[in-house]
Amino acid sequence: MATMTDEKEVKAIARYIRMSPFKVRRVLDQIRGRSYREALIILEFMPYRACEPILKVLRSAVANAEHNEGYAPAELIITQAYADQGPVLRRYRPRAQGRAYQIRKPTCHITIAVAPGADIEVTD
Repeated sequence: MATMTDEKEVKAIARYIRMSPFKVRRVLDQIRGRSYREALIILEFMPYRACEPILKVLRSAVANAEHNEGYAPAELIITQAYADQGPVLRRYRPRAQGRAYQIRKPTCHITIAVAPGADIEVTD
């Protein structure tokens, strides 16, 4: 958790994203603790497919902070960014001699929390 004086953390969650949480976490590790502007630049130029839903959640979290709490987007810092595993869709592929081969299609829930200021201590 982040330790704060009186500022409030604002978060956004995207649920049931059809992507492996492991692949999403490697992108989230790059933006955790950075400012909103830095994170936008990083996400824009990273070559991973996970950047698109993460960018969407980040923009939603900043919009929530701006609209609900009145924070300026320029002063926001990403305090929390994590991906939890969602339900796994199981599908079957026919194989030789009547066998069925299971295909796992993972989903994840992406959570991003932002808070204003540089006086916030960010922990993993």
